[in-house]
Amino acid sequence: MAWRKPMTRFFLWVSVLAWGPLVGAKVFDLVVLAGAWSGAPPQSLRLLPYGPDYPVDTGEFFIPSSAALLLSTFGALVSGWTTPLQYRGLLVTSALSIFATLILTVTIFWPMNGALWAYASHSPRSIHNEAEIIQLVHTWIMLDWVRVAASVVGFVAAIRALSIPFPDQRAPADPLAVTIAFVVSIFGVAAFLVYFVSNI
Repeated sequence: MAWRKPMTRFFLWVSVLAWGPLVGAKVFDLVVLAGAWSGAPPQSLRLLPYGPDYPVDTGEFFIPSSAALLLSTFGALVSGWTTPLQYRGLLVTSALSIFATLILTVTIFWPMNGALWAYASHSPRSIHNEAEIIQLVHTWIMLDWVRVAASVVGFVAAIRALSIPFPDQRAPADPLAVTIAFVVSIFGVAAFLVYFVSNI
């Protein structure tokens, strides 16, 4: 259909323009901000965001911008779904990169952030073993490099899809099972997006 090309290109432009600042901000967050609070744990945890020594909520930037990126990458995937597999693969890669990053954030990083903040704020329910906290900080940094790597992959895939001509030919029709799985996945992503944004 004629609308697929301009719609896919529109979503790709939004994706590329969103990926760039997000990747840059993520690297800054890891190298500078996390570099400060993870420099000499557990004493350096006083520099965690949200605390009195660094009263900034980084989620105010990352949550809405990541949600917009998730929407635009899956918008490009939906509108470009009938393209040949080689092109569609780029759209899938970009969409799955941000989705996997956000799933990792919600399931792994949010609990770790809670544990680190509980220790830094001297919560009675926090981890009291200093060695465990130091190990948690090291794990956080290691996994954050995974998020950065996934973001770079998604960014490059979106740039590549935008930089090559939109395919004129359509891919053969997908099997019914693939179509059903795709539709279910889109509804799942939409539900996750609602949950993610509700935590702003």
